[in-house]
Formats: sequence, C-alpha cells, structure tokens
Amino acid sequence: MPARAIDFHVHLPTPEWLDGSMAGYVEAAQAYFRSQVQRQSLDELAERYRALGARAVLLAWDAETATGRPRVPNELVARACERHPDAFTGIGSVDPRKGEAAVAEVAAIAELGLRGVKFHPSLQAFDPADPAFWPVFAECERRGLLALFHTGTSGIGARQPGGQGIRIDLAHPLRLDPVAAAHPGLTIVAAHFGWPWHADLIAMALHKTNVYIDISGWAPRRIPAEVITEMRGRLAGQFLWGSDFPFLTPERCLDELAGLGLPAGITGQVLHDNAARVLGLGGTGRQGRS
Repeated sequence: MPARAIDFHVHLPTPEWLDGSMAGYVEAAQAYFRSQVQRQSLDELAERYRALGARAVLLAWDAETATGRPRVPNELVARACERHPDAFTGIGSVDPRKGEAAVAEVAAIAELGLRGVKFHPSLQAFDPADPAFWPVFAECERRGLLALFHTGTSGIGARQPGGQGIRIDLAHPLRLDPVAAAHPGLTIVAAHFGWPWHADLIAMALHKTNVYIDISGWAPRRIPAEVITEMRGRLAGQFLWGSDFPFLTPERCLDELAGLGLPAGITGQVLHDNAARVLGLGGTGRQGRS
C-alpha cells in the first residue's frame, strides 16, 4: 500500500549520533524541545515508520572540523537504506571545511545512492555565501544531489553561555540566496523554515523555484501563521514535512499537522508529493504500509 508521508528530517536515534556527534549537546537540545530523545535501533525505527505508513529520510552528519566530534558516516546511512528500502531514504553529509576532500565526498555520496547532502552552517562553522565553499555545492548540482541546510536558530546550544560557541547568524537563510542564484540547477532545502527569519526565506522561495522549505523542528501547532498561509497558498509546492526526530516524534507532528485544517490536496503535497519529487523517488516513494 502507498506511504502517506515522507519525513524529510530524521536524525539517527542511535549512539553514533546521540553519543558521538552530539556528545555534550543533547541535554541543551532536550531542554529547548521540552522532550526527551527517544533511542531506537535502526531496525526498530524502520518498523516505526512502516506502522505509520511513512518513509524516513535519514541524515548523516559530519561537523568534525569545527566540533571535534565523530561523524555519522554516509556509509552507515546507505547500509540502513539498503536494509530497509521501503522505510528509509538517505541524505549524506559533508564537512565543507575539508576542502578538496569535501568535493570528493560529494561524489562518494552519489555513488552510495544517497539523494542529497546535509549541511549545518552553525555546527560546521562555515558561511554558505562564501564562494570558497561553492565547489562543494557545484558538485552537488553536477551529481544531481539536493542540498539540505539547517537554517534559523538552533536547539543545539540553546540557552547556554555563548550558545556553546555556536553562531546562529551563519544559518540565516539569506546566506543561501547567492548559492541559489549561482546554482539554479541545485535543489536547496532550507530546514526549520529559518525562524526567526522566516519572512526572508519565504521571499527567497517566492523568488527562486529551486528553494524549498522544510518545516521540521517545530510542533506544527506552533508554526507561525504567516508560514502556514504560504504553505496553503502560493508555496504549497515548495514545502516539505519533517519531524526532526528524535527530538520531535513523527506521530505528534502528523497529528498536529492534521489539525491545521489544510485542504487535502495541499496536505498530500506537503506530506508526500513534494518530497517524492525532489528526492527523485517517483513510484518508489509510495512503498510501505498505510
């Protein structure tokens, strides 16, 4: 039976991410989200999404240069997708500060069959608007990989002295505007709708059709009204649903999204169709149970 939803933003609820990449960050993030992370094996996670009739987009992670913490290997995500092709699709990660090795890693991600590359300017401590990093984005464009960027504030480091050294200005969505202009063939997904600069991101998405908006990291009932207005209107084809699991559960997000009163056609676009299109899933995006 067809899947009803694609969760575009799922971190690994396993020790590789929670105890490795996120060491020292989890506690502040839990306080920010007012929820405890839910730990699961990847096999258990696959069953969870099958029970929901949904597909999870798993995210690798590499911020080694800036944080000194271990990465979540792209190969690990690729193996999970191979093991559970009906439940998972994968997006790799590249540390842009690794120079030529970062460009080579983009090619490796494509060879693994992953669908894109995740960037976190705040945690990776880089400015996407700096052309020095653009060879990485050009390689994504050349390889047909989407680029998913964390935008806006961050639960990681929230309400800590100095934000644990994390700069949220690097994740201002307007830093992606020159990237989108210079790489029109690159699909750019701005995660978490760039709050508190969501109006700037909406303006970008209205101006550039290669810019998409991911609503993960927010309980849907708390999404600002102006974002909902655009999601149900002019930008319905450029919004993507995501949870930000394991900080927010897909069950809660799906329940609250259903309560927003979106027309059925728009709900289908946001929950599934837009994601299937940008991920290049076609019919395979509707595998799984409903």
